[in-house]
This record gives sequence, C-alpha cells and structure tokens, in this order.
Amino acid sequence: MYLNKALLYGNLTRDPEVRALPGGQTVATFSIATNRSYKDKDGVQKDMTEYHNIVAFGRTGEVMGQYLKKGRPVFVEGRIQTRSWEADGKKNYRTEIVVDSFQFGPQAGGTTSSHDKPAAATQATSPESMGEVHGKAPAHEGGDGIQYPDDEINPEDIPF
Repeated sequence: MYLNKALLYGNLTRDPEVRALPGGQTVATFSIATNRSYKDKDGVQKDMTEYHNIVAFGRTGEVMGQYLKKGRPVFVEGRIQTRSWEADGKKNYRTEIVVDSFQFGPQAGGTTSSHDKPAAATQATSPESMGEVHGKAPAHEGGDGIQYPDDEINPEDIPF
C-alpha cells in the first residue's frame, strides 16, 4: 500500500491567484508558511520557517480564492506532487501540495469553518453542534453517539 498525504497548518504568504485553465477548470495557487520551534545544541530556542506551494482546483480553488487573504491561517489536507518543465534549456522542478480539503483558521472574531472537496458548505466544529450537523442529537442529550463523562479527565490518570 502506498500513501501520499500532506497535512499543513500555516499562514498565507500572499493572496491566492485564481485562474481558469484552457479546459475551463478553475485553479488557485498560493503559498503558506509553517513554523517549527526547536532548541539548538546550546539550548537556545530557534524558529525555522518553511514555505509550501499550494494548488487547489475546481470549486475548492474558487472558495479559497474568494475567502483566503494574505496572513490568514488555514489548514490544508492534500497530496504532494512534483512537476517539471524545461525553460531556456534548463530543467525546472516545483513541489506542490494539491488540496483535497481545507479548513479556514480562526478569524479575528474567533470563528472557524471548513470546506471538503465536493461540498462547498461550512461545518460546525464544536462537539455540541456535531450532532446537529449530522442530523442527530448530541450524545450528552440522549443521541446515538458516544457517551462522554461529565467529570474532567486528569492527564496523570492516563496510563501512557
């Protein structure tokens, strides 16, 4: 079995560029920056930023182009793809993440929404509203879902 899956959460480095391909399909291209914090051999905290090229096709690309702006956080799920072309006798390569689905990150008001590939609707993300999204009552109100304990879980009680 083979697996090609990329999960990224970062901020847009520029506004998405939306174009139409010759066949009529829409494509949005942009990049996001992800940060990684680590300590060097001397124990000094360092930050490293990686930049990722993102490509979204069809309705997903249209929605991303319409609502995403530079600096906005986004969660992207997709596959890694490297394409090549020749220009001026030199072979060029570009590695991209082709979007399968995404979620908007928090806005200034603190709200989030998501977008999965064929549907263009937003979903509620809180556990209380998940039952309503799927047409069932939440579990703590007598629905068919998982029963969650009323008391808080102490991390020290977890055996691993």
